Amino acid sequence: MKNRNRPQFEYILFDLDETLYPKEAGLMDVIGNRILLFMTQQMGIPADDAPVKRHEYYQKYGTTLRGLMEEHKIDPADYLKFVHDVNPRDFFGPSPPLDYMLQQIPLHKVVFTNSDMPHSERVLNTLCVRSHFELIIDIEMLNFKCKPDPVAYKRVLEILGVSGESCIIVDDKPRNLIPARDAGMTTILINGEGNSIAIDYIVPTVFHVENILKKLLPNSLTR
Repeated sequence: MKNRNRPQFEYILFDLDETLYPKEAGLMDVIGNRILLFMTQQMGIPADDAPVKRHEYYQKYGTTLRGLMEEHKIDPADYLKFVHDVNPRDFFGPSPPLDYMLQQIPLHKVVFTNSDMPHSERVLNTLCVRSHFELIIDIEMLNFKCKPDPVAYKRVLEILGVSGESCIIVDDKPRNLIPARDAGMTTILINGEGNSIAIDYIVPTVFHVENILKKLLPNSLTR
C-alpha cells in the first residue's frame, strides 16, 4: 500500500459479479458456459476454438463481448440477452449482512460493471441491496467500452462529475484496478492475494471493505 494524502471521498464504486456475492456461488461459471454456447451455437465457431478465442478476446479487449464486436461485428444486445439468461436466485439469495454494511457507508454508492443493466438489476434485487445504489454504470452506458480500458474509467468520472481522487473502487480483479489507480482512485481488491502498486488494500471478502473504510473515513461510519 502506498502512503498518500487522504482525499475527501465522495463515491465508492463496486464491481458487481463475484464482488458483491462470492465467486463460489457459481453464477459466473454458468454465464461463462453460456458465452461459449453463444460462440458455438449462435456464431458457428468450432467448439475446440471457442475457449481459445474467448481467452484471446478477454485478454485483448477486456471482455469476450468487446472482442466479438470488434472482430465479428455481432449485435451486443443479442449476446447480452443470451449469456445473461440465468436466474441469480438459483445461486444465492438476500444478503442481510451486505445490506447492513452498505447502509453504514456514508458515501454515494455506484455499481460499475462490465455486465448490462438487466443482469445488474436482477443481481442487486436478489441480494436485496438495490436501494443502496444511486446509479448503475453498465457496459451499455459506456458505449461498450469496458474495464480495464482506461476510456471506461474516464467516462465514469465524467458521468459522476468528480475526480478520481474522490472515489474508492472495489473489484475482484487486479487488472481492473490498475487503470483505476492511474485515474487517482483508491483501490480495494477482494478475493485477492499478492501485491501490486495498483492495489492500495487487499481484503478476503466484500464484508472486509468496512474495515478499510474505517481507516479511510475515520469517525464517519455509524458503527
